[in-house]
Amino acid sequence: MKLRCAIAGLTSVSVLAGCAAPSGDGQSTDQIVLAESYELGAYNPVVGYSETGVSPLYDGLYRPSADTDTVVPDLAPALARDAPEAVGPNRWRIPLRTGVVFSDGSAFDSADVVATYAAVRDPKVASEISTSVAPIVELTADGPAALTVELNTSADPRPYLLLGILPSEKVEAKPAADWAVNTAPVGTGPYRLESLRPDQAVLVARDDYWGEPVQVRRLVYTYVPDDNARAQSMVSGSVDGTNLPPRLIDSVKGDQVQTVAAQSADWRGVALPAGNPFTADPQARLAMNLGVDRAAMVRDVLVGYGREASTPVAEAYGDAYNPDAQYRFDAARATTLLDEAGWRPGAGGIREKDGARASFELLYNAQDTLRRDLAVAFAAAMTPLGVDVRPRGTSWDEIDTRFDDAAVVLGGGSTPYSIDSQVFDTLHTRVPNSSPYSNPGNFTAPGLDGLLERAAQSPSGPAKDELYRTIQATYAAEPSHVFLAFLDHTYSYKNLGWQQSAPIMEPHSHGVSWGPWWNLQAWTR
Repeated sequence: MKLRCAIAGLTSVSVLAGCAAPSGDGQSTDQIVLAESYELGAYNPVVGYSETGVSPLYDGLYRPSADTDTVVPDLAPALARDAPEAVGPNRWRIPLRTGVVFSDGSAFDSADVVATYAAVRDPKVASEISTSVAPIVELTADGPAALTVELNTSADPRPYLLLGILPSEKVEAKPAADWAVNTAPVGTGPYRLESLRPDQAVLVARDDYWGEPVQVRRLVYTYVPDDNARAQSMVSGSVDGTNLPPRLIDSVKGDQVQTVAAQSADWRGVALPAGNPFTADPQARLAMNLGVDRAAMVRDVLVGYGREASTPVAEAYGDAYNPDAQYRFDAARATTLLDEAGWRPGAGGIREKDGARASFELLYNAQDTLRRDLAVAFAAAMTPLGVDVRPRGTSWDEIDTRFDDAAVVLGGGSTPYSIDSQVFDTLHTRVPNSSPYSNPGNFTAPGLDGLLERAAQSPSGPAKDELYRTIQATYAAEPSHVFLAFLDHTYSYKNLGWQQSAPIMEPHSHGVSWGPWWNLQAWTR
C-alpha cells in the first residue's frame, strides 16, 4: 500500500489514520464534499452499482474487509449473519440479519435477496452484470431469515453474494435502465439519498441504520468529469477530496492536502481485433507482448503508481500467481518472431505479409487521459518493430461498434474478489450474454477454455492455485491481449481530522466511493 502525506511535499507514511490530524484552522465538520468523475445517478445494483459490496447506499450479503491493499480482501458478513454453511454438494445455507430496515422504512428479509438476484438473471431486465452471477444455479428463501444458494461450482459462494440488495417491491419487470431506483435508490446502507441533480448528489446518514452509528453525517458529491477541473477544485479548496490520474497528483500538494495510492486488480491493456490480418496472427500478438517495455510504462506513464501486467492475475493472488508467465521486454525476440511469421518490412518500414500491412487503429475513451497516454506509449513501442499503430480518442458509442476491426484500450478487474471472475470472462472464448468487453477478439490459446472451466469448478486450495498457474503459462504462449499494467488508484483529500480506514485492494471501479472513503461508516473523530 502506498500512502503519502503532502505537507509542502509528499512524505511516505505507513498507516493512513496516522496522516489524520485536526485541520489548520481548527474547524471540523460532519460533512464531506467530494468531486466525482462518474455521472451521478444510476444507483441501481441490478445494473452494477455496488456490484462489489462497497456502497454508502446499499449492503450486500457480504462485503470486502481488509487492513491493507496488498492482499485479496476477506469477505465479511454484512446482511448475512455468518459465513455460508455447506449443506450439500455446491449448496450452502446463509443466515440473515434480522431487524434490518431499508431507507424507505420497509423490513429486509430473504424475499428481497431472492428478488434482486432473480432480476439480474431475468432477460427482460437486461442487466449488464448477469454473467457476474452466472455461477448461481438457484437462490431460494429458507424462511424469512435465511437463504439457500446452489452454485455450478464448489468454489466459495461469497464473491457472488456482494451485490447490493433492493426491496422486492422496487424490482420492476422492465429493463433496469428504466427503473425508479436509478435516481431514487432504496437500500439498507448507512446513507440515504436526500437530493439529486445532474451536477450534485447529497447523501445523509441514517439514524435507523442496522450497524454502528455513523459519524460522517452528510456526503455531497459534485460531478466533475474533467481530470484537470477536479485537480483545480482540490487546489482551490472547493472540495474535500477527489480521484485523480497519477500525473496530476503532485499538482494538488498543500499544507493540508494528503494523497493516497491504493493497489488494485484494475488492469489496462490493449484488446486486439480478429478482423485485422496482423492482430489475428498469434505470432504477431506474441511479438507485440514481447516488444512492450512495461516497466517503462509504469515509470513514465503511471509515474510509478502501478505494476506491470502480463495477464489479468496480479501478485496479490498469492500462490495462484505465476511469476514465470510474465513477459520480459525483448525487442530482438519480437523482431525475430515477426520475421519468422512472414511479416517483413515494406514501404515506410511497415511490415507486410500477403498484401496486408502490420497496421491498425487503437481507440480509447477520449475523456480518459490515462488511456490516451497508454495508447500513445504503446504505439511508440510498436514503431521500432515495424508495426503501425494509430491512437485515436473517441466515444464509447463508437468503440462499441469497432471491436471487429480496431484495437481498444480496455480496463478490467470489475469483480476481483474471486480469481475466477477476475480471469474467466477476460480469457475464455466468448459465451452467450458476454459483455462486449470480454475477450473482444475471441482469441483463445489451445486448451485454455478447458483449464478455465476446471479452475472455476474447483474449490479454493493448492490444486486450484496450480490450475491458475498453468492457465497463465498457457495464455502467455498464445496471448489474446497485450496487458500493460495494474493501476494504483490515486486520490487526494483534505485533512479534516478523521480517523479513517486504510484502503483495500480495489476493483476496476475507482471513483470517490473507494480510496479513503470506501468505509465511511467506520470513520471516527
